Amino acid sequence: MNSKIVSAIDIGSSKITTLIAQVNIDNTGDTGVNIMGVSAVEAKGIKKGQIVNIEEAVEATIESVEASERMAGYNLDHAFISIGGAHVSSQNSKGVVAVSNPEGEISPDDVERVIEAARAISLPVSRQTIHVIPREFVVDGEAGVKDPVGMSGVRLEVDTHIVTASSPALKNLSRTVQEVGVSVDEVVFNGLASSFSCLTDTEKELGCSLIDIGSGTTSVVSFIDGALSYSGAIPIGARNVTNDLAIGLRVSLETAESVKRNLSKETKSKDGERRDAQIEIAEKGANELKRVQKRTLTEGIIKPRLNEIFTMVKLELEKNNLINKIPSGLVLTGGGSLTYGVEESAKRTIGLPVRVAKPGGVGGLTDDILTPEYSSSIGLILYGVMVEKTYGPVSQGGGIGSKMRAPSKALFGRIVETIKELLP
Repeated sequence: MNSKIVSAIDIGSSKITTLIAQVNIDNTGDTGVNIMGVSAVEAKGIKKGQIVNIEEAVEATIESVEASERMAGYNLDHAFISIGGAHVSSQNSKGVVAVSNPEGEISPDDVERVIEAARAISLPVSRQTIHVIPREFVVDGEAGVKDPVGMSGVRLEVDTHIVTASSPALKNLSRTVQEVGVSVDEVVFNGLASSFSCLTDTEKELGCSLIDIGSGTTSVVSFIDGALSYSGAIPIGARNVTNDLAIGLRVSLETAESVKRNLSKETKSKDGERRDAQIEIAEKGANELKRVQKRTLTEGIIKPRLNEIFTMVKLELEKNNLINKIPSGLVLTGGGSLTYGVEESAKRTIGLPVRVAKPGGVGGLTDDILTPEYSSSIGLILYGVMVEKTYGPVSQGGGIGSKMRAPSKALFGRIVETIKELLP
């Protein structure tokens, strides 16, 4: 049995999560993923998925990485990194090449050449490609081919899905992680990562959309016939619900977040709870108690904001002609999917089946992370497992920022502190 370590750093608007997993591959090729180290700390210097203060972001990332390292007993030196935000966009592109040996079989080199041909799209200087994902291959006019290697043909075509992101955002993200002393295996769109931990093969084949409601942004990915067809994000998330509650109740953001979480945990009583039930809100640091109708919170504050989020999602799906191609409906995940009334709002606004998904596919230290809040983090690990199992280790030169670099200032500081602790 072979074993290897795969690590992930999920840098979000509300928290920075570091996971370290041991991957065991037996002789039959079956894979077991066990989480060895996990840490989530409050994000700093990050707004709506983008880094706005590198020093603060580096400090928070160091805290998250070190806590996970202590738990796992492993020194993290490379990891898969997530990226999100409204700057992420996608498009589909086609490529065509002649098979190098028409008398023989299509080789992996032919597949690589046709993907590179599809990758050659015109992009502004300010944008960079992060994913080129084949949707299907066409061999001599025969469509629907998933893997053409070994087939006979003279003309090879590919339909790819290309995900791009802002170059400055990618550079800031890479710099932040490198300052921690971690090289980047690959930067992964967080919506794509979540699909690895939340979607079933049946849902992808029938057609579905995954909606990852984060704190600052909402990521959307859509699958048709098992292939990724759309990736994007809208600049609004669960933090907007918290802000609305804070303004409406005239309380702090911390209190508003607590109220939102407590509402989300509630279930309907057996007797049937009155919609005009009173709720007491004890504001932190204050002696007074505030009483407000539950209906005021749910119908007057939370519901309108959720409707706005799903209206924007619906507009994106309609703009890309996807609304009638996803009969499996919507799969909600991310911390925002735990908001009170989110399923009802999504069904009513978009008019498709809806379910809230928890991540899966991993074992080990998972007591606190098998919740929608960690879908992207666990998905990053599963994405890394897929990449390394299929293409081999990428830490030797594949991903952004993966080449050897001189130790950063932050890493040097950590080495000095370690040496000081060892001195008498």
